[in-house]
Parts: sequence; structure tokens; C-alpha cells
Amino acid sequence: MNKLKIALFAFVMMFIFTGCTFNKGNSNLIKINNTVITQNEYNKAYESVTANNMFSQMGIDLKSDPNNVFALMMKEKVVSELIVKALLNEEMEKRKITVSKSEIEQTEKDIISKFGSKEQLNQILKTNGVTYEQFVKDLEDEIKLKKFVDSIAMVSVGDKEAKKYYDENIDKFKYPKRVRASHILISANPDQIKAKLKEENKEITDEELEAKTKEQMELAKKKAESLQAKVKKSPSSFAKVAKENSQDAATAIRGGDLGFFAKDEMVEAFANKAFEMKPNTISEVIQTPYGFHIIMVTDRSEAGKLSFNESKKDIINYLESQDKVEILKNKIEALRKDAKIEYLNEDYNPENIQKLIKKASSDNPELQKALSQDQAQETK
Repeated sequence: MNKLKIALFAFVMMFIFTGCTFNKGNSNLIKINNTVITQNEYNKAYESVTANNMFSQMGIDLKSDPNNVFALMMKEKVVSELIVKALLNEEMEKRKITVSKSEIEQTEKDIISKFGSKEQLNQILKTNGVTYEQFVKDLEDEIKLKKFVDSIAMVSVGDKEAKKYYDENIDKFKYPKRVRASHILISANPDQIKAKLKEENKEITDEELEAKTKEQMELAKKKAESLQAKVKKSPSSFAKVAKENSQDAATAIRGGDLGFFAKDEMVEAFANKAFEMKPNTISEVIQTPYGFHIIMVTDRSEAGKLSFNESKKDIINYLESQDKVEILKNKIEALRKDAKIEYLNEDYNPENIQKLIKKASSDNPELQKALSQDQAQETK
């Protein structure tokens, strides 16, 4: 049912409400009604969007070449989102929508209860590179956005609609065999080790690189083997050892607990071992692209299907969230249609950015095809 849990929080992350104001000594790029977007505001938004994105993971540098097709695509995205922010901020001010400190604190308490403790929440935030201050700001934005949507139209989904969805999507409520396991991870990836060694020593030879990489992999494996021997001797200490040693920060704080998972939800080597183990047994050291794992299986469950009563609450939340997202999208379209948008710097006019994107991708038919498909999908 996790696939059904689509909340407005995911949508609000697209619109971080940092007010756009006039700033002397800072060039102005776009004017939306009475709001001006400045160069500094654009730079800050672009930096935020590109700090953690799929392009950096693919090794594509969006900053070195501003006319790179991917950099241009991100530029268009940032411009669009800044315009939407300005429109929504302006409309929420008109409607006098505010968020109290107590509302933020209550929402935070609800989230902490789902994670188990504030310590666990903080660890997950740290793992994902999110500061506590940004987390609180995101909570405020989420509450504010929900209030805004409710001020447009109240959404309510009843049992009849939920049952209809359940009956028409019964396959979504089936689940395969699953196991519940905990693990201890000692991180070790040869490619990452090599990249770090090269960064630290530009003059390193290929032979030295291979030797040092092999050495670090062996050290990581020996550490994992030492921990495996320790928990094998005393299985009851597994959670404690995981908390103190596992380099999977998100699960270490829970004693390594991964919860229930299906076979296709884990990397092959890890899944194959976990699914062949009996409950309350500990594996030998298993290697995956993430490093070296010690697995402890704690439970198993057969394939089955969630009943409507078990699923009803999640279905209602999902359907209501879908309706709210649609209401918000329609409102944004209406606000854009009625807005007076002036591009004070034509370099930030989406039409001009689109021309540059087409030009930059003209010598790459596959890229052109992909961009066309994306545009067609957005218009649906």
C-alpha cells in the first residue's frame, strides 16, 4: 500500500515559498503582477535544485556550461517554479492564510510518532542532507498549502468511492512473499573508492589505484567478518552492534531493521540470501554494490492480499490527495492565465530557453525524441 500513499508533501517540495521581493543593487529578471524575481533569488533557487539531482549522480556538471541542454532544462524548470511560487504567495496573502507555531509542532509530533523517535527522524534528515531548520520550513509550507487548497474547495472521499477504487485496482493490494530482516552494512564500493583516491591524489598511477582500492576493500571485508563473528556468537546483540557499527544510517538507528520486503525490492545478492534463510538466523558476510552485509532474518510472510478494511484509510488518503493536487494544478493554471508576467531579462523567457534547448539538442536525435515525449506527457 506504500504506492498509494501520495501526499501533498511531495507536491509542496516543488514550491518552497521564499517570498520574492525587490532588492536594490540586484538585477531584476521577471515581474509577476507586483512581484519581482531578482537574479539573486534565481541563483539561490537554481543552486537548491541542482545541489541534489539526477544529473549530478550521472556525472553531468550543470554549472560549467550554462548552454548545456540539461542546464537549460533546469533553468526552464527553475524559472517556472519561481513564477508559480510568486503567484501562490500572492494569492495566499490575499486569502490571509497563515500557519501557527502550534500547528507546526503538532505536525512534527505526528511525523515523529511514525518514525519512532525524534532521534530517528534527525538521523533520516541527516542522511538525506536536510537540516532541521529546512524540515520545519517544509512542514510550514505543507500546512500552508493544505490550507490554501481547502480554501478553494473541501475534498472528501467516502467509503463507496474507496471500495470502487479497491475493486477496480485489486492487483495493487496483492503482495508477494516477504521476509523481515535486519542488516549491518560496512560500506565499500570499488568505483567510489577509486574516485575518492583520485580526488585526493591526482598523480596516482593505475597500479597504485588498483592496489589501494583492493586494500580498502579487504579492510572493509575484514571489519564485516569481525562483526559477523561477534553477532553469530551472540545473536541477541545484533541490534546493538548494528546501531554502533552499521554504515546504513537510516536503518542503524533501528538496530538495522529493514522491515518486511519483497524479493524484487532488494539487490539480487542480498535478496537471494535473505529469502533462503530461516527466521532468527544470521548470514555469512554478503557483498553487494553497497558493500559488505551481515543479515539477520527475523520473520517471513506468505503471499496474500490486503482486505478492503485494511486498505480503506490509505485509499481514502490517496484519493483525497489526488483530488487536492488536481485542484491546486487547476488553480495554478488559472492564476498564470490571469497574471501579468513580464520578462525583464529575455534570457529568462521560457520561450527563448526552449529555442536554446532545441538548438542544443539538434545534433542528438535520441535526446530530441526524449524531450518531445516529455513535452507530450506534460500536456496530457
